[in-house]
Amino acid sequence: MKIGFNKPHLTGKETHYIYEAVKSLHLSGNGVFTKKSHRFFQEKYGFKNCLLTSSCTDALEMSSILIGIEPGDEVIIPSYTFVSTANAFVLRGAKIVFADSLPNHPNMDVSKIEALITDKTKAIVPVHYAGMACDMDEIMRLAEQYNLFVVEDAAQAVDSYYKGKPLGSIGHLATFSFHETKNIISGEGGMLVVNDDSLIERAEIIWEKGTNRSAFFRGEVNKYGWVDLGSSYLPSEVVAAFLYAQLESMEDIQNRRKEIWNTYYQGLLPLEEQGKIKLPVHLEHSTNNAHMFYLLCDSFETRTALIAYLKSKGIQSVFHYLSLHKSPFYVDKHDKRELIMSDYYEHHLLRLPFFYDLTQEEQNLVIEEIHNFYTLEA
Repeated sequence: MKIGFNKPHLTGKETHYIYEAVKSLHLSGNGVFTKKSHRFFQEKYGFKNCLLTSSCTDALEMSSILIGIEPGDEVIIPSYTFVSTANAFVLRGAKIVFADSLPNHPNMDVSKIEALITDKTKAIVPVHYAGMACDMDEIMRLAEQYNLFVVEDAAQAVDSYYKGKPLGSIGHLATFSFHETKNIISGEGGMLVVNDDSLIERAEIIWEKGTNRSAFFRGEVNKYGWVDLGSSYLPSEVVAAFLYAQLESMEDIQNRRKEIWNTYYQGLLPLEEQGKIKLPVHLEHSTNNAHMFYLLCDSFETRTALIAYLKSKGIQSVFHYLSLHKSPFYVDKHDKRELIMSDYYEHHLLRLPFFYDLTQEEQNLVIEEIHNFYTLEA
């Protein structure tokens, strides 16, 4: 039996909706399925304005343009995140100031942020790791006190909540991913959420290659032209059609993923009780959207051995991010602070196979083999 790390889930309606999109002869984006997807998120989560993008990376790059990032500006982000979180702002000339992670969770340690703020700081970009919310009350308090923008990197956080508020609805801007490894997918894809009224009109212009094309098609202007910065950020209607089929099945998808998450937790809890591993912490201010399941090994060497052991049994497990502050591209630009917890998660965190169609038999085997590994290690 071979158990991969990820397997995209199909609800059954994707190809039907793609056929409808093709038949409509409107394929280039911002058509029926794009609008349906926007409406879904606005009605379900109360997002003020939504714009589907070709990726979460695109949505982050739009955010950087929207908040006016210029050379010399500073942006605070966690070191333990994907490179897109940083690249979007580096492309506009920003200096990245890295924050460390929490002792008990990969999310950024909000208590360390204020000391990083200078008169050059323009934005804070919290990343909701594994769909668990950062302490958004404190982040928004700091943003108001120091007149900063907040861009929620909610790539992993669809359908997750902070103190009853949907993630993505709290910051001035938010970005989501619909990459095939996420809960809700479109192959590649993303979305920008604009919660600040003053940014909505410009966001649409940036989204449409720097033109007021959308306003023209709504009859608000009698011609459209180049009025601002922008790029081609819209996904095609084929991608939007695929996404909408997933959105219609969100409740089913989320329920199944939570079942898988809980099965892993209960099955591996004895190993945590024996002090052999650490399991994910459920932060009290956050819901769990079951984006992933990870465990923390006691050392880099143990994790390496566990990955190799599971691979020998036909099970693919993977580590996650490398600390960005030590990356070849940015190590000389970092201010030399040690980020101990970010490095800890880089060396200890291991992700297990996690996808909707993971069978009970497959999951039981993963759990069993992890137990077997630690029995052999004893």
